[in-house]
Amino acid sequence: MKPLLTHLAGRLLVSDLLSSSLSAAVLAWRGRAETGSAAAPLNAVSHWLWPRKALQQNDVSARYTLTGTGVHFGAALLWSGLYESLRKRREERGTATATTAVADAVVVSSVAAVVDLACVPDRLTPGFEKRISNRSLVMVYTAFAAGLALSGLAALRR
Repeated sequence: MKPLLTHLAGRLLVSDLLSSSLSAAVLAWRGRAETGSAAAPLNAVSHWLWPRKALQQNDVSARYTLTGTGVHFGAALLWSGLYESLRKRREERGTATATTAVADAVVVSSVAAVVDLACVPDRLTPGFEKRISNRSLVMVYTAFAAGLALSGLAALRR
């Protein structure tokens, strides 16, 4: 049982790191392009703790940038868990393929976008939607899906 838990925890960590890192990179890229600050969208994520100030911060700081990045990686863990649970079910049924790895990633990322941007109270939204355009939001969630898909494809190769 312990090796299985270690294996699953490892997969979850890989999914989280890939999806949150790729989406954070796109957040920084789009923040720089649209606000002149790569840190602005990541700072905005810390609005969970500092509701007004975080959404206005452009400079890199431990308080806003580090906290926002940590919250971003932590929140991605939830969606990575959902993805890995879908993948595990597919493996048990013998339907885990490259196509389903990508399709599952797109579905999970789409659900994450709907929940993050339309279902939760304003205080629990990611915050970065207030700093970047809708076009950039699509890029962020696409990068998130790409990270999930990469982790699913890597798991198939093992």
